[in-house]
Formats: sequence, structure tokens, C-alpha cells
Amino acid sequence: MVEVLSVSQLTRVVRELIESRLGLVWVEGEISNYRKQSSGHHYFTLKDDRSQLTCVMFARSYSAKSGTPLADGLQVQAYGQVTVYEARGQYQLVVQLIQPKGQGLLQARFEALKKKLEGEGLFAAERKRPIPKFPLRVALVTSSTGAAVQDMLNILQRRSPWLSILICPVRVQGEGAAEEIAEMIDSINVRSSELQIDVLIVGRGGGSLEDLWAFNEESVARAIFRSIIPVVSAVGHEIDFTIADFVADVRAPTPSAAAEIVAPDVLSLAGDLRARLSALSRLINQALEVRTLRLARLADSVYLREPKRLLSERQQQVDQIELKLVNFWNATLEQRRARVEKIVAILTAFRPDRLFEMKRRELSSLDGRLKQAVFTELTQHRNRVAEYGKMIRLLGPQQTLERGYSITLDGNGEVVRSIQSVRPGDKLLTRLLDGEIGSTVNER
Repeated sequence: MVEVLSVSQLTRVVRELIESRLGLVWVEGEISNYRKQSSGHHYFTLKDDRSQLTCVMFARSYSAKSGTPLADGLQVQAYGQVTVYEARGQYQLVVQLIQPKGQGLLQARFEALKKKLEGEGLFAAERKRPIPKFPLRVALVTSSTGAAVQDMLNILQRRSPWLSILICPVRVQGEGAAEEIAEMIDSINVRSSELQIDVLIVGRGGGSLEDLWAFNEESVARAIFRSIIPVVSAVGHEIDFTIADFVADVRAPTPSAAAEIVAPDVLSLAGDLRARLSALSRLINQALEVRTLRLARLADSVYLREPKRLLSERQQQVDQIELKLVNFWNATLEQRRARVEKIVAILTAFRPDRLFEMKRRELSSLDGRLKQAVFTELTQHRNRVAEYGKMIRLLGPQQTLERGYSITLDGNGEVVRSIQSVRPGDKLLTRLLDGEIGSTVNER
């Protein structure tokens, strides 16, 4: 019998099939028919030039996993569960995460390149160079028409009027921008001896991830790494980080901040100089006062009024030192004399000549005993070797032959120990006491 399903049953089966087969997916398209309910839920349609898909993103998912503002016409990538809304019998995407189109791919490329260059040591802190405190020539590698270059020029000229600024115009976004930036950095370094540039500022104003992407390209990173001139990276806003920031010697949060880092403030320097001058004047005045007081004390000193008195005191000190030296020398000589006399007394008491004679007699006695012991040991070993020789002769093959036995050898000169080791036709040699007999095996 054919089973008849209700609409609800069929819809449920379809939902279960779709959810089990598709699961979580990424979908890319353009938002249309967007509306946000008072509950905080978002409803919209994703479409391309041939199809469309109904989508819903609940408030909890939007607030927890996305900060992307939604609007009609926005190209996005949505991640979620494909399911069926049973009340209407239509399939839809329950969105869990949403991001602008291309951002996921760009972010993945960013992380991959960052990991690669970090592994090669391009981000190493020990290779980063300090920025000169008082640069004379600064090069700006940026767009010549953007607001960033004007901001940097204003700050550099206001803070350090003596600076010579070289503007090196390049495209900062779009196709070919990265190559243009890298070539400009290399060109400045090639002409470094001619241009005498003290520091490079490489950057641009804010923008989207796609707008800033030229500064995430490997060619720009390697050009910055090759630069013999210190490089300040100044790309976007404070929250923007690019590969160029990690490679550069210094990362500035904005182009304006880069100009402030590079250019010392002339007003601050002037104030600092005034403060240092004032401190130096105080130190000089204090030193003069101290010297003046010292001269006054010396002028009132009795020694300046009566110099002969100073000489007399110094002569007495010399005499006292001489007396101490003579006493020390005499005491030292007396100690050495007493030590020598003690050593002589010890030698006289022990009579070294008698000690030497006694030791000589002991050595002579030990020599005779040693020779006797060696002779006895050699005799014992010689007798033992003779006994072993007799035993070997008794056990050797010659003694066996003398007792009436014979030894049979095969063609290889090996002793025949079993009939299994010979075959008919083998040549044998029988050794007797008085000679040898050759034979051939006929049977066994």
C-alpha cells in the first residue's frame, strides 16, 4: 500500500534531508530586501545573477559574532545552517557569521604571509634599527594627492623647519600599487649616497582592508626588509595592522603620528635647551662659589703665611717614615736570620750524610732480594713450561703413532673421523709411524 504523507510530514522529511546532507556552509551573494525587526533579528535575501536565498540571522548571533553593518546591495559571505522553514515550506539559511565579500580570503592570505615572513626572520626585533634623533632629510613614499601627505608635510615642517623633505609619489591601492611602492623603496636605497636620506616614511591614510592591501604584499615587505635606510610604516588608522608594520623598523599608528615620531619638535627642543642652559648656569655659579670659598680658606691658611712651617712639618713626616722603614728592615732581617739558624740546627741534628748512607744500604739489600725473587720466579715458570711440553708430547699425534695407531686424512688434509665424511672414489692418506700409505675408497 502506498504511504500518503501530509504536507507537514513531507516538509519535515525534506528539512531533515537538507540539514543532514548539507550541514553548515559558506554562501556568497548580494543582500537585498533587508529588514531588522525590533527583536534584533535580521531578515534578508542573498542573491546573484541567477538565484536567491532567504536568510535569517538572529540577534544573539549578530551581536556575538559579527560587527558588519548590513544593508541592501552589500556583497557578503554568510556562514550558517541550511534548513527548511516548515510554516512556509521554503528553505532558508540560518546565518551564524557574516563578513564582507573577500575579507575571509584576504585575511587568510594575510595570516599565511605573516607566518611565512615571521619564520624567515623578517619581523625579528634584533634587526630593527633606531630612527635618527635629528634627521636632516626625510623621504615620503606615499600618494602625492592624498590627505596623508599633506598632514605629514604640515607636521614635519612645523616641528622641524630645517628638514629637507623628498616626496616620492606612488599609487597606494589598486592593481600594481604594491610593485610601485617596492620599486620606489629600492630606487631610493640605490641612490642613498646621492640623496642622503636619513629615514623613510612609507604609508597612506585609512581605508578598507582591500584599500590597504598593497601594504600586505610580499614585494613591499621584502623591499622594506632590504632597505639600508630606517623605515617607518604609517598605514591607515590605529586599529589597522599590515605586513609592512611588522617588517618596518618602527610602526606608527597613523601618518601624522609617523611625522611626529620622525621630526623632533623645535619648540620642545628650544625649551629643553633653555632648561639645560639654566641648569648649566646654576652649576657653573655653584662651582665658582665653591672655588671662591676654597681660595678664601687657603688665603687665610697659616701655611701660606708661613711656608717654612709647612716645609718643617713635611721634613718631620719624612724622618718618621724613614725611621719606620729602617725598623721594618731590621726586624725582617732578624726574622730571616732566626729561620736560617733553625734550619741549620735541624740539619745538624739529623746528619743527612748518615741518612743517605742508611738509605743506600737499604736499597742495596732490596736490590739483592729483588734479583733473588725474580730468579726463583723464572725457575718455577721454566719448570712448569717443561712439564707442559712433556704433556703435549704424550698427547700429540706422534705418540699415538708410536703406540701402533694410524691417522687417516682426506684429500683436504682433514682427519677422517667418520665413514659418513668419505665417498667411493675419494683419495685417502694413512699416516703410520714410519711413513704414509695412499688409498682410494671403493665402498663403505
